[in-house]
Amino acid sequence: MPKTDFITKLLIWRLRHLSNQSFIIILSGIIGIVSGLAAVILKSGVHAIQEFLTEDFYNEYANFLYILYPMIGITAAYIVGKYIFKDVGGHGIPDVLFIISKKQSLIPRVKMYSRLFTSALTVGFGGSVGLEAPMVVTGSAIGSNTGLLMHLNAKKRTLLIGCGAAAAISAIFGAPIGAVIFAIEVILMEISTASFIPLLIASVMGSLTSMILIGKDSIFNFNFTENFKASHMPYYLLLGIICGLVSLYFNRAVRRTELALEGLESQTMRMLYGGAFLGFMVFFFPPIYGEGYNTLNQLIEGKSAEILNRSPFFSVIENPYMIIIFLVLIILFKPIASALTIGSGGSGGIFAPSLYVGGIVGFVFAYSKNLFGFHIPLPLASFTLVAMCGVMSGVQHAPLSAIFLIAEITGGYELFVPLMFVSAISFITTTYYQKDSLYSLQLKDKGKFLPESKDQELLELIDITHVIERDLLPVHPDAKLKDLTNLVKISKRNIFPVVDEKKALRGIVTLDDIRDIMFDQSQQDSVFIRDLMHSPPEILLATENMQKAMEKFESSGAWNLPVIENGIYLGFVSKSRIFNAYRKRLIRQKQD
Repeated sequence: MPKTDFITKLLIWRLRHLSNQSFIIILSGIIGIVSGLAAVILKSGVHAIQEFLTEDFYNEYANFLYILYPMIGITAAYIVGKYIFKDVGGHGIPDVLFIISKKQSLIPRVKMYSRLFTSALTVGFGGSVGLEAPMVVTGSAIGSNTGLLMHLNAKKRTLLIGCGAAAAISAIFGAPIGAVIFAIEVILMEISTASFIPLLIASVMGSLTSMILIGKDSIFNFNFTENFKASHMPYYLLLGIICGLVSLYFNRAVRRTELALEGLESQTMRMLYGGAFLGFMVFFFPPIYGEGYNTLNQLIEGKSAEILNRSPFFSVIENPYMIIIFLVLIILFKPIASALTIGSGGSGGIFAPSLYVGGIVGFVFAYSKNLFGFHIPLPLASFTLVAMCGVMSGVQHAPLSAIFLIAEITGGYELFVPLMFVSAISFITTTYYQKDSLYSLQLKDKGKFLPESKDQELLELIDITHVIERDLLPVHPDAKLKDLTNLVKISKRNIFPVVDEKKALRGIVTLDDIRDIMFDQSQQDSVFIRDLMHSPPEILLATENMQKAMEKFESSGAWNLPVIENGIYLGFVSKSRIFNAYRKRLIRQKQD
């Protein structure tokens, strides 16, 4: 049976036997399983590559292959992405957000599998990025294309995109609650109670799929036993501020590094320079290799001296002050390394790097404080975990996701109070200096903008060319007042565009401009339209979005504005026409 016939019969059967809500719930479960399976494949593939490449490395020797591996991985990922899948890597999540906002939630089918290969090559060979963003792209693409296959509208496809993203994060971290909140906070613009259930189902199925196939393979392999003490709160306040400032540095370092790479002449130069710089960073600071979660495990378990072992210059040093210096340098270099990886052509995201940097910030804060012996000792594990939450909150502007994600993956529910406190302080500190998240900033750097509210999102769905009014009668600039008076008699509008023989708008004349002279016989034959016309308060371009159009309406105070395209007059747009189109969109969306 052809696939199209099967889908058609399936859709007919579901219309007869299943409600829309039941159908969406079933699809969310399927998407959760498939996305969970994709996450398992990616995680297993990356770990297999890393183990194969580094298992023979000796701690006491300089492992010069660290210099070559990242360049090889980035080059391979770019070649595979461009010439096989026609889908070059990058951050991924900003593109998903833009597709949801501007392209009716239609994610290209190739993204269902392309990022599995390119990110595995990138991270497996030491690219200093995370797997979470590629998996979110993969899960989102699975959700979008499932919705398209089932003939669902854009709103329901968006919900399924959220289901795929939640399942992917849940499968990677084993944190179904945090994954759902991430999907709501970062991916989806709004959520209702009915939409919340499919997200839960998809997240649970993604986590279960991962558990069944690879067991409870947690990112952090320690048992958290420390108790929260209220006496630590002043230090958590200071930590929250530091996390906010580090988040600000992280975002700016990533953006400036990527912009610097974009300034290079060719992609070959980007891969050579980016891969070389990254390779030398990894050579001198091996903890930067890959995602880096093993380093955080060593710090939390009190094995901080072991992180120096694979560095050719620091391995023989056991001075605690050198550990602090080494980790501070990693904090400074990790965002740059992540940007080099992605900007050079690799595939990955800044999700894991933000957690990684946050963990090191928290450890350095508590370790330094304890080293100097001032006041009460601070628990290293608690501050490491809480700072992970703080930096993630600041970088991604997702405080709730950070709180629940860290609490779930560590079992550190005892830390809910400091997690909430530090997440909030970090978020406030970062947004004081930088309103937008890194994802929004990256889109703005490309000339793309996300709606800031639901109203703005609805407005941007309205095409300016669809609300043009063409019943305004034009008049030539060389015409006389008598000709315009004749048009007034048959026109239902009080604005008359002045258009020349090339259909270019020269100006406008309103009924108020001629009211006093239009019946004066002596002036009807002597006054020309070019002497009466004046410029409109603003001009709309056919290529502008509706948000820009509304800004021009507000700044000019006008109720009607002309629209031109390539210098040609098309018609007028009125506020009332826009409001009517907005109302219809709103009603249609509520019905969906």
